[in-house]
Amino acid sequence: MTLLVIHLVATATMTGLIWFVQIVHYPLFAVVGAQESVAYAVEHQRRTSLVVAVPMALEGVTALLVFFTAPQGMNRWWGAAGLVLLAVVLGSTVLLQVPRHARLAEQYDASVVTSLVRSNWIRTVGWTMRTVLAAGLAMWASTSARG
Repeated sequence: MTLLVIHLVATATMTGLIWFVQIVHYPLFAVVGAQESVAYAVEHQRRTSLVVAVPMALEGVTALLVFFTAPQGMNRWWGAAGLVLLAVVLGSTVLLQVPRHARLAEQYDASVVTSLVRSNWIRTVGWTMRTVLAAGLAMWASTSARG
């Protein structure tokens, strides 16, 4: 049960962060002036790394543990689904968001900002689905422990 709660907290933390990034932070890249945009993009990368490192690592480790040490009675497919969603989120991060951030750290480009915001919906939806899944697992464990 403790593992599933830690997993839920880490996943929900990342979901809250990604919604903030999607609705507030990424759209602000379009508002920053061209002269300040490179410094803004570089500082964004530095500060974001500080905020997401621990919850992302914790989420990854607990996702693996949920799959490989599934509590008795839990269908392993739930853990597998969580890992697939995490792979989608991380794949989107590495293949879509990181290259766009690298381009913005070199030079402002409005089309890159638009692409960043649009492609980030993959992570936003993926992390939201992961939170629903993690919450469902925690609720299942809670009711299983009582029964």
